Amino acid sequence: MAERGPVRFCVRLTPKGGRDAVEGWAKSADGAVHLKARVRAVPENGKANAALIGLLAETLAVPKSAIRIAGGETARLKRIEVAGEANTLRARLQALGDAP
Repeated sequence: MAERGPVRFCVRLTPKGGRDAVEGWAKSADGAVHLKARVRAVPENGKANAALIGLLAETLAVPKSAIRIAGGETARLKRIEVAGEANTLRARLQALGDAP
């Protein structure tokens, strides 16, 4: 039976990063695990956040409407929720590299 519901994870976003890319998993100084991403967009008027949502939608093969920034809209470290089939989403996230 498919598990439904949001999958939650953190992303450390680098705006004006020269390219749009998901760079895999990393661990911060406090030991928290997050996904590293960079976008070309500038952090003005929500442009970088919109670019991040588009990048994650493409990477995870879900519609943009399935992704929301649940926290940290103006911070580099953002809490992300993705709606959909949880097992499939977790497998796609894990395929981005092993968490440290």
